[in-house]
Amino acid sequence: MKHFGHITTWSPTAICLPDPSDAALSHFEFAAVVRIETARRPLELLEACKEIEQEMGRVAGPRHGPRPIDIDLLMADDERLESGRLRLPHPEVKTRRFVLVPLLELDPPDAVALRDALQALPPAQRVERVGALIP
Repeated sequence: MKHFGHITTWSPTAICLPDPSDAALSHFEFAAVVRIETARRPLELLEACKEIEQEMGRVAGPRHGPRPIDIDLLMADDERLESGRLRLPHPEVKTRRFVLVPLLELDPPDAVALRDALQALPPAQRVERVGALIP
């Protein structure tokens, strides 16, 4: 992964399909989470993610609109960050089943609160595991 520099750990989760009946998520094909360990700081990682998105054909468009790829930084250990470009932890992590289901596979910091958030989500917000990313 040339964009991320030296990675000491690469831990991918299952690939999940968000519920296609949820209109707000209808443009997502699948979701997965990857834990990496790197010396890069969060804003440097954000830049690397944006470069990958551009290389894969993403162009500027409406927020939550259709796009070929969407890479989000969800958290960086216990770090809290508020900048004009990045908020950590990601502000919508606890409201999205398609993020929480794979994220919890990685036993993240604050896993108890994340499990509680998952249990509090409406049951209609479904997620189906369909495969695995290959490290």
